[in-house]
Amino acid sequence: MGMDPGTNVMGYGIIQANGSALKILQFGVIQLSKYKTHELKLKKIFERILGLVEEFHPDEVAIEAPFYGKNVQSMLKLGRAQGVAMAAVLYRNIPITEYAPKKVKISVTGNGNASKEQVAKMLEQLLKFRETPKLLDATDALAVAICHLYQKNSGNRKSKTWDSFLKENPDRKIN
Repeated sequence: MGMDPGTNVMGYGIIQANGSALKILQFGVIQLSKYKTHELKLKKIFERILGLVEEFHPDEVAIEAPFYGKNVQSMLKLGRAQGVAMAAVLYRNIPITEYAPKKVKISVTGNGNASKEQVAKMLEQLLKFRETPKLLDATDALAVAICHLYQKNSGNRKSKTWDSFLKENPDRKIN
């Protein structure tokens, strides 16, 4: 499960990996702008994320780290939103990994400066969905989930050196 925290719109995406085959289980956004106070927004985030966790039982969750802006109040609110989402996940003892926005973009598009639209287009091809949602926070959350999957899978590979290659392939030695 991937999450893109926000104080007005929060994206989420749940994928299933079966080998190299990827399937979207659900993705969307939590609309928070209709709630009058920040406390009500935080309550809604907790309830909705906990509901998704209880419905889909993800093995792991990845969350996008907040980017550093100039407005301290916005950063504080975003940090609270992220913390509440993490608390909902941790309430069910699910491990969480955090990724910087550039890391997510590089993992999905190969470009750390890719736009939200470029990320969405790449995900359309990768996950084979027809229509990009209007709110790209949903595709950003899917990108976080894909980034985590790629990072996890790359960590499982043995590090390949020439020595290990030659040991595994003795018939390929050069005389």
